[in-house]
Amino acid sequence: MKKKRIVLGLGVAILLLVLGGTVLYRLVWGPESISGPLEAIPQPVASPEPIRAGQADWPCWRGVNSDGRSQVTGVRTDWTGGLRKLWEVNFLCQGSRTATWSAPAVRGNRLVIPGRDEKNDLVFCLDPETGKLIWSRSYEAPIRIPKHGPGARATPYIDEDRVYTFGYRGDLACWRLADGELLWRSNVEDAGGKAPMWGHSSSPFVHADKVFVQGGGRALVVAYDKMTGKLLWKAGEGKAGYAAITPLYEGEAMRLLVFHGTGLACLDPNDGAMLWQVPWKTSYDVNATTPVAAGRTVFITSGYGTGCQALRIDDGKAESLWRNRTIASHHSDPAVIDGFLYGYSGQSDQNRGDFKCVDLATGAEKWSTNRIGWGTFVHVDGHLLCQDIKGNLFLVNPDPHAFAEVTTMKAALGDVADPVWTVPTVANGRLYLRHMQRMVCYDLINP
Repeated sequence: MKKKRIVLGLGVAILLLVLGGTVLYRLVWGPESISGPLEAIPQPVASPEPIRAGQADWPCWRGVNSDGRSQVTGVRTDWTGGLRKLWEVNFLCQGSRTATWSAPAVRGNRLVIPGRDEKNDLVFCLDPETGKLIWSRSYEAPIRIPKHGPGARATPYIDEDRVYTFGYRGDLACWRLADGELLWRSNVEDAGGKAPMWGHSSSPFVHADKVFVQGGGRALVVAYDKMTGKLLWKAGEGKAGYAAITPLYEGEAMRLLVFHGTGLACLDPNDGAMLWQVPWKTSYDVNATTPVAAGRTVFITSGYGTGCQALRIDDGKAESLWRNRTIASHHSDPAVIDGFLYGYSGQSDQNRGDFKCVDLATGAEKWSTNRIGWGTFVHVDGHLLCQDIKGNLFLVNPDPHAFAEVTTMKAALGDVADPVWTVPTVANGRLYLRHMQRMVCYDLINP
């Protein structure tokens, strides 16, 4: 009997190890399989309207001011019965192993969103009001071992009549917004770049005549002529991070904040000169949360229990204000509102994180709640519109005294099998939610 119990115990232990290894592989290394409805790519509309700008566009990662704040006003604060769905598409990924995480960019009556098939990076331009396809384009991008899928992680950048996309394998492409003509394409590896473990993910940033991306390797940061794709400069060496390059303003001067694999760097956008650098080491060299700049204070945070730090920028130098583990955000960007940080803390593969409010000046936690799981959010019309990894929505008041939930909507993306990592996008009165092949659009203002 004792021998049978030992054998049974060993069998259970082996089974748990196998199951645990399978789960770990899937969460850390493996590609998520596409679930739910999968549609064929439709024919584009015959005669799309001329491009026009909107009153509250969202043309790039973190929005027009790189602060995660939408310009939309008049948002409904009672979601009883849910928000009104305007349209849904299910063709952004073509194939069962083509997971893509990029968020959309919106300018007026154009929405650009990357996708993927088994061999190619895809780029779609949709009518943001109807979801109808205006144009689709592709280029071949073979990937041997997809980690969390081979599709783009980076969000496009719409700059006037052009849009820039950045793929998993380091292809930076410039497309004409009107008809999708490919104007130029460069790969950062041609400049000496090297992809990080989970692929190139840092969203492109456009300023003046240049477009910037993280390249890694011998081209940590790369600047291209935005009109021609000509390499203008490359700066630094090391592992690329997954966070977007974001601007830091010192008076009238704009600097580039680059959260790379092993630290935070500040660069001169004109020539790539390194102005200062702060080391920041994490497990797997994952720095994926966009730095937050509020005046002369810069906030960074990373997951795996690393924590966070606030830096004071003075006379071209960065000094630590405080460092702790109050917020350890895997890849969910916080926001600063009236001197207080609001954001998620925890890992992205479980819906058991904490949403917190922290005093930016001191690092003191004001409150914490686990009522809305772990997710991402956008700041809109004085509220925080949060989405957990199950696709549930929460509207929250940014109150430093206590957590204040206003309204909620469950299962806004329907049934999802894998974590919903793509951040909600709010533009021109509409809410756009993306999960792999699916995009759903809701009216955020009208009942």
